[in-house]
Amino acid sequence: MTEVGRLAGTVGSRAFAVGGIVRDALIDSGADVVGDRRGPRDIDIVIEGDGIGLARRAAQALGGMLTVHEAFGTASIEGQAGGRLDIVTARAERYGAPGALPTVRAGTIIDDLQRRDFTVNAMALELSSGAFGLLDPLGGRQDVEGRRIRVLHPLSFVEDPTRIFRAARYATRLGFTLDRASLRARALALRLGPYAALSGRRIAAEIELVLDDTAPGTTLGRLAACGAFRLLDRRFRISRASARRIAVLPDAIAWVRARRLTAAPLELAALAIVADQRPEVVTAALRALGLSGDPVARLLRTYAGVPALLARLADAAAAAPSTRATLLRDRPATDLAWAWLIGGAEARAQLDWYLAGASRVRAELRGEELVDLGVPRGPAVGLVLRRLRDARIDGSARSRDDEVGLVRAWRAAGMAEPSTARREG
Repeated sequence: MTEVGRLAGTVGSRAFAVGGIVRDALIDSGADVVGDRRGPRDIDIVIEGDGIGLARRAAQALGGMLTVHEAFGTASIEGQAGGRLDIVTARAERYGAPGALPTVRAGTIIDDLQRRDFTVNAMALELSSGAFGLLDPLGGRQDVEGRRIRVLHPLSFVEDPTRIFRAARYATRLGFTLDRASLRARALALRLGPYAALSGRRIAAEIELVLDDTAPGTTLGRLAACGAFRLLDRRFRISRASARRIAVLPDAIAWVRARRLTAAPLELAALAIVADQRPEVVTAALRALGLSGDPVARLLRTYAGVPALLARLADAAAAAPSTRATLLRDRPATDLAWAWLIGGAEARAQLDWYLAGASRVRAELRGEELVDLGVPRGPAVGLVLRRLRDARIDGSARSRDDEVGLVRAWRAAGMAEPSTARREG
C-alpha cells in the first residue's frame, strides 16, 4: 500500500486504502470489540485521478499480474504477498431506478465514500503523504466502537436491496447489529419490493457470498426472519420447517463436499429457502434467482420427487441391501443432497452407507468372461453384470469364484429374469 501511495504522489494524485482493511484495523485496535470475522481477501485502493494508469505503474514496480477493466475504471494486481490489490478511480454514483445498477462518474474520495453501503465501510486511510490519516466523514469509527451496522441514508436499501444481504452477512461476521434507523430503512425497502430492476443473478450472488462466509445458517436465518426473501416473490412466507432446514443447510453443504458430490450449494440453498412455499411460489422464486430452463426443471423434479424417494427408502429398511442401493443409484447429486437435508437420521445413515461403499461395488468378472461362460452377447451381459453387482452388495458373492458359480447356476436355470426392482439398477 505504501508504494502505491508514493507512486500516486509522484503524479500529483492521492491514494486511499478503503473499505474492509480500514474497518478491520479499527476492530483489531478495540479492546472490547470481538467478532468472528474473516480478514479481507484483498486490499481496495481508491485513486483521486487516473486509477488504471497508476495500477499499471504499480504493477511494474511491485510485480504481479495486472488485470484491467477499462469500462469500470478498475484494475487488479494479483500475486502480491499480501494478496490482491484492487485499484479504482474515485467515483460518484447515481441510481436511475430502485434496484438498478448505478451509473458512475469520476469523483473525489468523499464522493466515493458517500456511495458505499455502510458507515463502517465508508472510511479511508490517506496513503500518499505517508501519514496514514483516517478520513471518516460519516461516523464509521463511532459505529465500529458501538458495534453497529448503519446505512448512509434512509433510502439506501431501496436504491440497492442487495445491501440487505450484505448487512446481514457483516452483522454475523463482525458480531454487530443494525441500528434502529437502518432497521426502519430495511423494513421500508421490503415493503416496496420486489423490484423490477433488481436482477435475480445479483441476489443469487449475494446468497453465494453468504454461503462462503461466517455462520451462513445464522445469516440466512436472519434474512428469512426479516422477510428478505420477499424480494424473490411478495408471497413468500417463512415457516418453522424452512427455518430448521436453513439452520442445517451448512451441515448439508459440508456433507456434499465431504462426499464429493456435484450438487451446487446455491441450488441446495434455494430449495431450503423455498421448499415450504406454495408450488407457484416455489417456481416463481427459483426463477427470480436467475435460474431458468433446465436448472429450474431439475430443481422442481428434486423438490417433487425426493419425499417419495425417502418414503421408499424407509419402506425398504428391512429389504436386501441391493434393493436400497437400487433406489439411490443414478440419482442426481442434488437429489441425494436434498434427501440428506430433509431426511431423518436413518435416511442419512442409508445415504452414507451407499456413497461410502455400495455405490462403488462392481462385479469382478468382465463382459468377455461372461460370454465365455455362455452368456449371450448383448443386453444379457449387462443384466448379469448388474445381478453380480447386487450379489456383491448383498454378500452372496465375495470372490471371483463365487461370481462364476452364480453365473453357471443362472445359466443352468435358464437365465431367469430378475425382479423388476433389480432391473431398475
